[in-house]
Amino acid sequence: MSQSTLLIVFDGVLLVTLLALAAAAVLSPEPRRAVMLFIAFGLWLALIWARLQAPDVALAEAAIGAGLGGALMLAAARRAARSAASPDRERQP
Repeated sequence: MSQSTLLIVFDGVLLVTLLALAAAAVLSPEPRRAVMLFIAFGLWLALIWARLQAPDVALAEAAIGAGLGGALMLAAARRAARSAASPDRERQP
């Protein structure tokens, strides 16, 4: 196989995996698992941006999209799970 063929196969694997991660994150019934899949999606997307020779966008996606966004969503999922576990307790703002 030539190098260009291997790169096309690699790009195809990246694309299929990205679409699978997106579908799994959207269709996941558990919020915590969906957030973890979203973080994996963001990191995979950063890898794709790096492959497209856009390192600034890749770093921004990894830091903001996967890192900060994932941490905020994990905190929200934890808070939602805690409030769902004890519905009789007073809700605090």
